[in-house]
Parts: sequence; C-alpha cells; structure tokens
Amino acid sequence: MAQIPQIKYTKLFINNNFVDAVSKKTFPVENPVNGEIVAHIAEGDKADVDRAVVAAKAAFSRGSTWRSMDASARGVLMYKLADLLLGHIKDLAALETLDNGKPYTDSLFDIQCSADVFRYFAGYCDKIHGNTIPSDGNYFALTRKEPIGVVGQVIPWNYPLLMLSWKWGPALAAGCTIVLKPAEQTPLTALAAAALTREAGFPPGVINVIPGNFGVFKISFFCGACNSISSITPNSDLHYSTVVLIQTRLIRTVPRRKFYDFKDENP
Repeated sequence: MAQIPQIKYTKLFINNNFVDAVSKKTFPVENPVNGEIVAHIAEGDKADVDRAVVAAKAAFSRGSTWRSMDASARGVLMYKLADLLLGHIKDLAALETLDNGKPYTDSLFDIQCSADVFRYFAGYCDKIHGNTIPSDGNYFALTRKEPIGVVGQVIPWNYPLLMLSWKWGPALAAGCTIVLKPAEQTPLTALAAAALTREAGFPPGVINVIPGNFGVFKISFFCGACNSISSITPNSDLHYSTVVLIQTRLIRTVPRRKFYDFKDENP
C-alpha cells in the first residue's frame, strides 16, 4: 500500500541546484482525486529558461566535464540513475500517484520501466558509431556522430516519469544537455528525478528542470506555437548554425510550415 509521500523538492532545478524562480512566483499542484493542493511549485518563465540554457550550454561547451567524459562513463552515470530510481521506487510511485492520480500499482510499473529505459540507453552510449565510406581516388571518407547541443524538452502528464526517461535517455546517451519542462499538472517526480541525477554524479548543467508556466509558448519550447524556441536559441547565431528538430503532430492543422528565413524557389 502506498504511503503519503514527502514532497522534498518544489523549486526549479538549474545547474545542479534547486532555486527559486526569478519572479518568486509559485503555482499550486493538486491531487486530481480530491482537488486538494499538495504543494506550491516554483513557476518558471522565460528568465528562468534563459538561466537554464546558460547552464546547459556551459555544461556542453568543449573542454567541460561532460564533453570530456568517455561515452562509457556517461553510461555508468545512467546506470547509477537507474539504480537510484529503483532504490526509491516506493517513494517515487507514491509521489506519482499523488501527482497524477493513477493507481499505485501502475505507478510502480512506470518507475520500473523508467529504470529499464535508462539502462537501455546506458548501454547505447558507447555504441553510437560512424561509418567509413568507400570512395574513388585517393580519398578517405568517414562520418562521425556528435551531440547536437542543448535539447529543450516538454512532456505531458500521462506517464510523468516514464515520459521523462524517454526524453532524457537518448539525449544523455548522445552526450547532449537538457532543459526539461514537465507538465504543470505533474512536476513532482521530475524534480525528484533531477535530485537523483545530482546524487548519481551528473555534472552541473547537464540536466535542468523548469516546471510551471501554464502557457508552454512562454517557456519558449516548440510545441506548435509559432513564436517558439526564442529563449532556447537567442544567441545561437553567434556561435552555431541554427538547427531545429521538430517532433510534433500536425494532424488537421497546416499542411506545411516555414521559418522566416526559408527561401523557397519552388512555391
């Protein structure tokens, strides 16, 4: 039987520290079963995302602890995180049930699956291979796969911790750094998982969690809003080419989308 969980983490997680929002605002999180307010969580906004992105970019910079780490060492950290999830499975499942309203046995299953996901991608860390390509003439051709950089992630409320693992797992295996916005209805296990990444030994800035803000577009992640990613890439043109990866459904919305600088020679 689930025990009433202790809610330890209610602040933003930036650069391996739990901090208040710049605005000092909070928002209530309710138990969906009875509508009772169970916690007040720091409400992140653009200024907080900017702080998290700065931390994530620093963690991703060349020469940083994370970028200098062997791929197999990244895998070791992910294995440690999986072990910590299982070591706290009852507490996390109780927290998930309080936050989400699903049966406790379902939450236990989700936490187990989350650990399995991290173990799967932990084993993938040192198996991201490039190719050597036969070519004519006196040439040597090869491909090398490298992490793309800071990854902005938004997850819904259905399976809060499990969906977090689906997002974190591949990004961490690739060597990226993360800024995650959990669903405003269910931020509690995301914050608890963030604390476990620190315990596992992930370097500061690799994982950042910004809960709150009911308008996702204000957090500036892409989730269908036209003015998205503005605070994820405000200065990216100073150092990098802008690359945007979109994973979303456009069913019955628009047949095509264009960015402002897209040159279409065949409209």
